[in-house]
Amino acid sequence: MYSIKQVTEMLGIPAVTLRAWENRYHAVEPLRTDSGYRIYTEENVEDLRWLKEQVDSNHMSISHAVRLLKTHKDEQSKADAILAEPMPQSGNDDAFRKMEDQIYQSLFQFQGERANALIDFGFTMYGYDAMFYQVLVPILIRVGDAWENGRASVAQEHYMTQLISQRFYQFFHLFPIYPHLPKVLAMCPEGEHHQVGLMLFSLFLRKNGAEVLYLGANTPTEGVLPILKDQKIDLVCISVTNEEMAETADNVITTILKHAPDIQFALGGQGYEKAKNPKYPQWIMTGSAHDWQGWFTETYMAKFHPGDLYFKR
Repeated sequence: MYSIKQVTEMLGIPAVTLRAWENRYHAVEPLRTDSGYRIYTEENVEDLRWLKEQVDSNHMSISHAVRLLKTHKDEQSKADAILAEPMPQSGNDDAFRKMEDQIYQSLFQFQGERANALIDFGFTMYGYDAMFYQVLVPILIRVGDAWENGRASVAQEHYMTQLISQRFYQFFHLFPIYPHLPKVLAMCPEGEHHQVGLMLFSLFLRKNGAEVLYLGANTPTEGVLPILKDQKIDLVCISVTNEEMAETADNVITTILKHAPDIQFALGGQGYEKAKNPKYPQWIMTGSAHDWQGWFTETYMAKFHPGDLYFKR
């Protein structure tokens, strides 16, 4: 507890200013002694410190700063209330949806540390596969829909997508690589900014021991060509989300084949699922993620002659 004199000395805010902020804007609500003297808590002091920073450094009016502070505190209280609810211990759909909501709300409010703590807890409770497929992927789809419908800002969409993407990348280094397996390059063509499916498929390959060079979204074709030769790539994975991007991807494949005619491809995403006249239908992967293991065994791991990878067509 601090007296008003101690607070003014710590923060450099005159006592008359403190009283004005309290009386006019209800910036903080200090306790009162029996004699009527103000007593400030540690939380009061931190709130006043933050308000002073907004006024002095960010040239914000005190009324605006107080509104922001109260909004933040309200959101924090709601988030705390959600987190205080008991988490179901079973791996059922209700548990996954609850975890999804908690992480989504934390990210929506730019609370990265809280979101990461929840993700870590989820990995411990449900394992990596369940968290990725049942929680994190639905969050990525959800934030994409929220951005397209105007419910999330560009900044929120970028922040949420980036944090979850970083968690995906972390696991690339956890799985062993088997050098005898064909080497993979994963990319989305230039103009394609959605990479959820590509990330999941790349993670699936890494879990099965394949070395995956992940280039991600919006990859220019000219940057890919030298990598294919230098890194001795055997398989290129491409994902697109609409029919127009499927045509763009076909053009990329044509360019790659002119320079590396022995390269094989794995093509996926809603763009190829909906494409009416794809140029390379032999490489389109149909079905769901549940069919990937069959593809991996029957196609990727198929027997091949020394130096030549054989893919079933």
